[in-house]
This record gives sequence, structure tokens and C-alpha cells, in this order.
Amino acid sequence: MRPISEREIRASFVNCTKGEAKRLVIPRDLDARPWDDLDFLGWQDPSFPGRAYLVAEHGDRLVGVALRRATPHAGHARRSMCSLCLTMHTGDGVALLTARRTSGDGNSVGAYICTDLACSLYLRGKKDVGPGGRMPESLTLEEKIDRTAVNVTEFLQKVTQ
Repeated sequence: MRPISEREIRASFVNCTKGEAKRLVIPRDLDARPWDDLDFLGWQDPSFPGRAYLVAEHGDRLVGVALRRATPHAGHARRSMCSLCLTMHTGDGVALLTARRTSGDGNSVGAYICTDLACSLYLRGKKDVGPGGRMPESLTLEEKIDRTAVNVTEFLQKVTQ
């Protein structure tokens, strides 16, 4: 992903108002992000627990979506798989994140995604999830990156339909 500015990020949001986009908390470390290793920019909002954001190149433009985290179920340790990067996590490492659809019909779209939105880093081995986090595959890294990009694109298409 190419480096993007705060201004570009705020202008990219499609499922919230301009006022909401203006007020959301943008990561302060944009200059330090490993842009060459990112397929999308994702972060949790430190001001609002349960809120997260995802910005990705979609077609010929940036598309940002505001996400809400479903309330996690208390109790047992379980393993869950991220639907974007196919990384396995225990506990609350994967969460159901939902995004309001842009159609304005009040519906939302959800996906199970790495809670920290660090899919790109898990995929490339830059962040370790622990034993069993990445299942052995015969795909090359480039093929895994392409698969994740397709999964992100499909999620964004569902939001913007």
C-alpha cells in the first residue's frame, strides 16, 4: 500500500458522515507505518472501545469504512480464523466487525477479522500469533497476499453495494 495522509484517510470514509470522519481518531504514527508491508490500513479507536477503521485501495480510489466490534462472548478459550488473512487466533484475537452499508437501508455487513487489524503483518510473518496461527499452505506469499486483497475487496464491495 502506498503511504496515505490524514487528509486522504478522512476523505475516504464511505459509511459515516463527514462530521464523524472529521472526529475519528487517526493513528499518530502514520509516518512510521510499514507501508510496503500493508495491504490496508486498519486500527482500533483508542477513544471508543469497540470501534475500528479500515482504509484500503478499492478500484482507483481509497475507501474507508467505520467498523463496530460485536460484544465478545465471555468464557472459554476458542480458536477463530480471520476471514481476510486466514490467520488463526485464540481468545479474542478475532472479532466480528460490522460496517454500515452505504445504501442507507440501515443494514450492515460483518466479517470475522483479526481484532488488531494487523492481517498484513501476520501474513508476512512480521507479527507472530504463536503456534498454529498460520496454517501450512502450498501457496506462495504473493498468492496469499493476492487472496487477502481479494477478501478485502469483497468485504468493501458488500459495504458499498
